[in-house]
Amino acid sequence: MTGQRPLRIGITCYPSVGGSGILASALGEELARRGHEVHFISYERPFRIAGEAPGLRFHPVVINDYGLFKYPDYTLPLSVKMAEVARDHALDVLHVHYAVPHATAALLARSMLPAAIRPRVVTTLHGTDTTLMGRDPGYQPAIRHALEQSDAITTVSAWLRDETLRLLPVSRPIEVIHNFFVPRRPRRPREEVRRELGIGGETVLLHSSNLRQLKRIDLLLEMASRISPRESFRLVILAGASFAPYAAEVRRFGLEDRVVVRERVLDIEDYLGAADIGVFASESESFCLSILEAMCFGCPSVATRVGGIPEVIEDGVSGLLIPFGDVAAQTQAVERLIRDPALRASLGAAARERAGRFSADRIVPQYIDLYRRVCSA
Repeated sequence: MTGQRPLRIGITCYPSVGGSGILASALGEELARRGHEVHFISYERPFRIAGEAPGLRFHPVVINDYGLFKYPDYTLPLSVKMAEVARDHALDVLHVHYAVPHATAALLARSMLPAAIRPRVVTTLHGTDTTLMGRDPGYQPAIRHALEQSDAITTVSAWLRDETLRLLPVSRPIEVIHNFFVPRRPRRPREEVRRELGIGGETVLLHSSNLRQLKRIDLLLEMASRISPRESFRLVILAGASFAPYAAEVRRFGLEDRVVVRERVLDIEDYLGAADIGVFASESESFCLSILEAMCFGCPSVATRVGGIPEVIEDGVSGLLIPFGDVAAQTQAVERLIRDPALRASLGAAARERAGRFSADRIVPQYIDLYRRVCSA
């Protein structure tokens, strides 16, 4: 809003490869680009943020491994660093991604500070808080307390909001602010990337994820093993974690010559520009940022109809949705797109257009408006 001073915002997220870290990093960059002051507080510099930039700083959390504890503690040193940064830089807001441990640390940090300089706490849920830890009686009371004490709660999809209210009924309203993606310009042209991958005229199927169990890489590989003709495609997997646990599955399905893996890729846009079809076999997804990333490059996806994915893909318009676990249906859908480049192009064009609904220009102002509302309350 014009005439209002820039905000001072602390952001804490998991800095590893994953949708929440990528979203938080992009949000920080976009806030700084709009003139706000952003402070990342985490044990490592967030993924895709290479260094300092105007309006953006990183504050590392040092974790000491004392023999007194069986496991190193992160929540306490994180809360101390949050309080320190909030005090020294007069933060307006601590925006934390995930309730545990980040919201709990933010609440502790706030309680350490004099009332006059306590920042507001905004908690964004990305899925695991609700779908996994929210079911655990060892965590549920702490998560619910963190949400009740936050000044605002957001989720990245309507499905996740509803699931949170079902498993963790809280009295505070939960706002839906979808994920967004700001694609960078590819460093290399499409054909150069395909040559580097050893791919000629085959259709490139692309999967990118942190390889967590819910991503169901086993079903993805089984689907690839059924595609006919087998020489028609190559499956490129951009792995945010070690792919070693799945190497045996690749061999079991006889896919050694069909699967290409790249781990911890920074320039994801290079590979998005070289892809033809996104493929996702997830058991659960709060949003699936990887689908949106592909959409920005006109790459339609064949994905499971779970969680928040139907909020991203319009089935039959900007991609194809299949029931979870139906490997035969996914195989048929992928084969259909391999055989029909015109349909692929049509879905891809619609996907690129739909991606505009999840642009930074649409989403970031929603966060800024939320920050200002909680600060004025």
